[in-house]
Amino acid sequence: MKTWFKLTFKKVFLGALILLIGLNALGYFMQDALMVQTIGPLCVPVFLIFYFVKYKALGFAFISFLVFTFFGDVSFLFFSDDTLVQASSVLYLLSYLFLLIMVLPHFKLFEVDKWVGTYLLVVFFIALYFLYVFYGILQAMSLNPAEVLLFGVRNLMLIVLAFISFGVFLNTQSKQSALFLTAVIFFGLAVVIRYINLYYLFDWRFELLQRVMYAIALFVMFKYVMVRRPIKKKPKAIQLNERYPSDTVLS
Repeated sequence: MKTWFKLTFKKVFLGALILLIGLNALGYFMQDALMVQTIGPLCVPVFLIFYFVKYKALGFAFISFLVFTFFGDVSFLFFSDDTLVQASSVLYLLSYLFLLIMVLPHFKLFEVDKWVGTYLLVVFFIALYFLYVFYGILQAMSLNPAEVLLFGVRNLMLIVLAFISFGVFLNTQSKQSALFLTAVIFFGLAVVIRYINLYYLFDWRFELLQRVMYAIALFVMFKYVMVRRPIKKKPKAIQLNERYPSDTVLS
């Protein structure tokens, strides 16, 4: 029972996620626009601070992913409403590109079982079909062609990411691959909910749900990096034994 009340890094990191979700929910419930805009971009800095408490280094690809993701989160500070969706879509698209760089070396095409490969292709083409249908709906709404194009490219990148990460998971069945796949799925859900909220049915509850999905995706992606980079323990100092097995000491 005492272990439940013992603070560990995992519990503190999970607490950071719960706190961010709680603050976002409070901002939407209070209908405080300033609070909502302020809390939204805090996910990356908060998780990064807690990460560096225990882990002291990050790879270039993941750092680049975080940089473009953060700029996508704060893009509303630099762009007007007319270009906000386009600018944030470009920044998030670049962040997904670095996720692809992270996972692509683990995708061994020639090691994939033929049945697994067939299953992956079926799922991939089904996802492409739904993207095509949604893309056609947005075109019929006479939206800005650049916005529609960026929607298609961004979601195509997510589909490719999900396809590759799913293939890695089926081929390795490791905790790392499961975490990466889970993060990509939550990123995809957040994007879909965001576009539904923008172009179909605006509701603050959908926007809150999108924030929750996005925060969980970032949390899981940090967990993936933590599993991938375990802490290196310092080697124990060698202690010399001054006791000899016999009374005779060779000089």
